[in-house]
Amino acid sequence: MATFHYSGSSFYYNDQAIRLISGAIHYFRTLPEHWEDRLIKLKACGFNTVETYVAWNLHEPKKGQLHFEGMADVVRFIELAGDLGLHVIVRPAPYICAEWEFGGLPSWLLADSDMRLRCYHKPFLDHVDAYYDVLLPKLQPLLCTNGGPIIAMQIENEYGSYGNDKRYLTHLKDSMISRGIDVLLFTSDGPEDAMLQGGMVPGVLETVNFGSRPVEAFNKLLEYQPEAPIMCMEYWNGWFDHWREEHHTRPAEDVAKVLDEILGLGASVNFYMFHGGTNFGFYNGANGHTFDSYEPTITSYDYDSLLSESGEPTAKYYAVREVISKYVDLGPIELPAPVAKKAYGRVEMKEQTSLTVNLNRISAPIHSAYPEPMEKLGQDYGFIHYSTFLTGPRPKDEFFIQDLHDRALVFLNGELTATLDRVEPEVKLEFEVPAEGLHVSILVENLGRVNYGPFMRDCKGITEGVRYGRQFLSEWTTYTLPLTDLSGLQFKGLFRQVEPSFFRSTLVVDEPCDTFLSMEGWTKGVVFINGFNLGRYWNIGPQKTMYVPGPLLKQGDNEIVIFELHSTSDTAVTFVDQPELG
Repeated sequence: MATFHYSGSSFYYNDQAIRLISGAIHYFRTLPEHWEDRLIKLKACGFNTVETYVAWNLHEPKKGQLHFEGMADVVRFIELAGDLGLHVIVRPAPYICAEWEFGGLPSWLLADSDMRLRCYHKPFLDHVDAYYDVLLPKLQPLLCTNGGPIIAMQIENEYGSYGNDKRYLTHLKDSMISRGIDVLLFTSDGPEDAMLQGGMVPGVLETVNFGSRPVEAFNKLLEYQPEAPIMCMEYWNGWFDHWREEHHTRPAEDVAKVLDEILGLGASVNFYMFHGGTNFGFYNGANGHTFDSYEPTITSYDYDSLLSESGEPTAKYYAVREVISKYVDLGPIELPAPVAKKAYGRVEMKEQTSLTVNLNRISAPIHSAYPEPMEKLGQDYGFIHYSTFLTGPRPKDEFFIQDLHDRALVFLNGELTATLDRVEPEVKLEFEVPAEGLHVSILVENLGRVNYGPFMRDCKGITEGVRYGRQFLSEWTTYTLPLTDLSGLQFKGLFRQVEPSFFRSTLVVDEPCDTFLSMEGWTKGVVFINGFNLGRYWNIGPQKTMYVPGPLLKQGDNEIVIFELHSTSDTAVTFVDQPELG
């Protein structure tokens, strides 16, 4: 058993002064087969601690159905870190931000129209406590006070950027303590007056998050907390990317310079991120800082961090290690062998099938007076298909999807007529209705729920209604399409694509290695390898390739399924041995 606490301006582990040099690795963004490799590289860089969030929506995708297996095996990840001699910081707050879908909150919370998030609202807290009743007993044996590696846990994340409900923060603190969490508790906020005032709670250590100007940041923290160690809980050494933007990079020399300033001040630090990883599946989040702004995050979470998306040390890794060596005696570097990478080359698609002919094979119809959002239908991620019949004749008028979240393909009598997007509300769709009427179908994609800021109540699909002119349209048939089970698809030979379609082929592998999938020529969609959802691709960039970890592949035949929304100029993909992130 051990203790971790602070006194004055220093942290102590078993009564020995310690400076934390920590790095963030999210177990849920890296395959379990790669966890040990990434942790060994963290330790070899001179770090003594690893930090991770805990993603509630990963562990409780459906209310009351919790799981902790595979990529969700947070206990195994923490135990691996402990076996390597690393301390562990865990951030299991109900909200994590992290550019992760809905900031880690489960989407089913939004099925309750009256739900209040991140405040002292009993229905919300009841859900949090029920989750903690399962999660915290799994973490409790791993606390340093019980001989494990966990030295500290966070009660909420950057709460001062959102609210100032101290009763709520106190409840979270007490919820942890009452369930046996007796290690150091902390919060983290931006180094600004409003954020510190809103996010701090008595008896909980405050830390600050920033990417530069450490003297200024720590001086602000010391105004509010003068008798405690100073720590940057998130040193933003890189950044994440949105679709439609350029790929973010930051010079290694600049990162090293700011780190030197942090360590020179006697502070502790946690790199956000040490290793970014990947937003596999539909787990990417989005930013929405104003009512009408919406910026979804890409599939790659490379973050321009110390380890690349595929886990290789970058120039930033070696620059950081050199700075750390000024403060810690590191000795010669010992790294594991690089993870093998392979270019498997071009793979032609062999089979194809359209979405509409498979709707009843991969979903079931739901009939309602008006289109309902995903959450009301028990759906978390993916796509949702709505259809109705519009009677005629009617003169030309405008067609509205009221409060669309997020992107819709509109079909009239089976023909794609318009692509509507919440970030381009100026796009208008106008048409006449002939005497025989029109079949209207709408395929809506959830591009990721907002993960930060005041507009997190981000229901998906059609959230209000559909109008032709001033008239709301009723009598809708809806198919939820989370795409979690594609076994019902019936494929045939290739044909000219006129609607969203699935393509299938086989990659033959002699030796499973990491690889990168180039989607050159394709427009927008999702890729599945052996049933595993790799995530989204989109030709607007910046990301051009998708990371395919070797453990997803097997010797012999590997199934590739692509769901393409629009069209491709070449019904083939290419596996290369280097990423292209823009």
